[in-house]
Amino acid sequence: MRPLSSPHTLSESELLDACLAGSRLAQKQLYDRYSARMMAVCMRYAQTTFEAEDVLQEGFLTVFKNLTKFRRECPLEFWIRRIMVNAALRQHRRNAHLVAVSEGEYPQDLADEEFTLANYGFEELLTLIQELAPRYRMVFNLFAIEGYSHKEIGELMGISEGTSKSQYARARVILKNKLERLDAHRTNGTFSR
Repeated sequence: MRPLSSPHTLSESELLDACLAGSRLAQKQLYDRYSARMMAVCMRYAQTTFEAEDVLQEGFLTVFKNLTKFRRECPLEFWIRRIMVNAALRQHRRNAHLVAVSEGEYPQDLADEEFTLANYGFEELLTLIQELAPRYRMVFNLFAIEGYSHKEIGELMGISEGTSKSQYARARVILKNKLERLDAHRTNGTFSR
C-alpha cells in the first residue's frame, strides 16, 4: 500500500483497508474526502448549521463504528450518505416533541403544480428548505432529493404513507409560495418569508 499523503491519492479500496487496519491518518483522510459533501446532505435536513454539524459528527461516528459492515457492493459515498440520512432521522425523532404539527390541517389531495427550481441558486433553495417545519423538511428531502418512496418514508419516520404524501404536498405548496414571494422580491425589491 502507498504511504498516506493526500486524501485523494489513495483509491477508495486502499483508504478503506487503511481505516480498517486502524490508521488514524486514513480515518482523517476518509473524513476529509467526504465531509463537505455529507455536510451538504446534513444541511438539507437540519434547520441550522449547528444542527447539521451535530448530525455530521454523529453520522461519521456511526461510519467509523460500522466500517467493518461495509460490503463494498456500492460506492462508499452512497453508504455514508445513507448513514447521514439515518443520523438526520434520529435527530428529527429526538426533536419531534419540540414541534407540534397538526396532520389533519392540510388537504391530502393537492394539485400537482410544477415549479422550476433551476431558476434559483443552491443557497436560496437550501435556506427555504431549512425554513420548513421539521416534519415537512424531512419528508421533502427524503422523497424529492433522496428518492425514497412514501411507503419507505412512512416506515422510517413512523408515520403512515398517506401522512408522508400529505406532508410532501404541503411542503411543496409552502416552497412554491416562498419561491413566488422570492420572485416578487426580485421583480420589485421587497421580500418577506
